This record gives sequence, C-alpha cells and structure tokens, in this order.
Amino acid sequence: MSGAERVGTLLLAVLIGAAPAWAFDPKYTFREGTVVFSGEAGYGEQTNVDGFDEQTDLKFWNAGARVSIVPFGPAGPGPVYGALETGLGPLYQRYTDHVNADFAGLAATARYHFLSLGAFVPYLELVATAGWTNLEVREIRSDFAFLLFGGVGASFFVTDETALYAGYRFEHVSNGNTSTPNRGLEAHTGVIGLSIYFPDW
Repeated sequence: MSGAERVGTLLLAVLIGAAPAWAFDPKYTFREGTVVFSGEAGYGEQTNVDGFDEQTDLKFWNAGARVSIVPFGPAGPGPVYGALETGLGPLYQRYTDHVNADFAGLAATARYHFLSLGAFVPYLELVATAGWTNLEVREIRSDFAFLLFGGVGASFFVTDETALYAGYRFEHVSNGNTSTPNRGLEAHTGVIGLSIYFPDW
C-alpha cells in the first residue's frame, strides 16, 4: 500500500469514527423524558464589579454532579429551536487563595440547549445553590450561603448519548441577609463537564 493509500485509509477511518457525532439526532437525544447524568469541575476568581476599595481576592475550584430530566422535548422556531433540561445535584466549592474555606450545597439547574447546529450545542443556564459554608471574609461571614450562577457554554456530542461541555459562569455568593456582614461577592468562573443522556430511560 502506498503512502497516499495509507493516508486515504486513515482519513476514511476517521470519517467513519466521527460519523455518529456528525449524524447527531437532537430529536432522539432530547426527547421528552430523557434522563441526564452529568459531572463537572470548575475554577474561579473573585471580581470587583461594585468597585469596592478592598476585596479579599478569593480564588477557588469546585466540583459537582447532577441528575436531570428533559421535561418537554425539542421545540421552538429557527435559531431558538432547542430543549430545556432541569436538574438537581450536589456542589462543593473549595476556596484556596487568601483563605482556606469550603462550601457544600444542593444545586438546582435550568439549562436551555440550542439544537440548530448539529453536534455542537450551545446552551444558556441558571444555577441556584444553597448550603453550608465556613467562609469568613469581609464580604460574607455565616454558616449558610447561596451560590448563584448565570452561564453560557456549549456541548459537543461525541455520540447521541455522550457530550463534553465547557462554559463560562458569573457567580454571586450571598447569605441572603441572614447574618452580617453580607456585602456578598462575585466571581468569573469556568466549567468543564461530561453528560450522558438516556433517552430510553
């Protein structure tokens, strides 16, 4: 076999291997009642959006898991054709810079997937988490806190049932004025994750 034939054979094998992703069928993957299991990890740094003279400059990483359901299936016209995913799962956040502290809570997630671009699936999400913390800094000092995220990202489906995703989240931390101080804090965060879909659950 010549060098050109070897290259052609290799390219054909790659195309065949990639075919399941290119032939991604969102009507199957996001059918009503699909169950989704996800695991993710992220990193973030505090930002001073309110222009305070001083802030703690927190840095942290987090990890979470989620069980979700697609309640309605794909719908919508043109570029907003998509599907809603709603889920619940644990979230752990570890503060590592300037203080050593923890947060552990239960996160409720709503994620809207845009399904017009094939295996590349952008999404918007909102996440609300409530839980325990031992974070004691000038911005917040309490045993209880809310972590709220608004985010944007994209999934890439390597098969009809498996997707890798990455995204950006803007995080707000507050205790909801259940104790003082409660100046709250904001952070820019990034997330990567893996989702496995079970349309025939």
